[in-house]
Amino acid sequence: MLTLSPTASEAIALLVEHSDVSDCAGLRIAAGEPTEQGTPLALSLVDEPEPDDEVVADGDATVFLEPRVVPYLDDAVLEAQVNDGEIAFALRDNEVSKRASENGTNPH
Repeated sequence: MLTLSPTASEAIALLVEHSDVSDCAGLRIAAGEPTEQGTPLALSLVDEPEPDDEVVADGDATVFLEPRVVPYLDDAVLEAQVNDGEIAFALRDNEVSKRASENGTNPH
């Protein structure tokens, strides 16, 4: 299942807090329009999930995953970087974290 970094959780909570959306709002990740290079992910702030969306909650942050993207994000971590009021989200593979926890170490 997708996990959120602490920075991503804070960024999503701030987006919801400072936007004109409901208190149940969250960040939705869906498949974008296919291109020759592949299918990009589309991120949007929405009031509520679609009926079939998977919901990932972490503290005050909620992410809604379109069913088509769930298998691709199963072992991913959503990261965020905040610079001068701009938020950039990125996904990384959680394999490093998984191996570290299996070995009893913490990579962070």
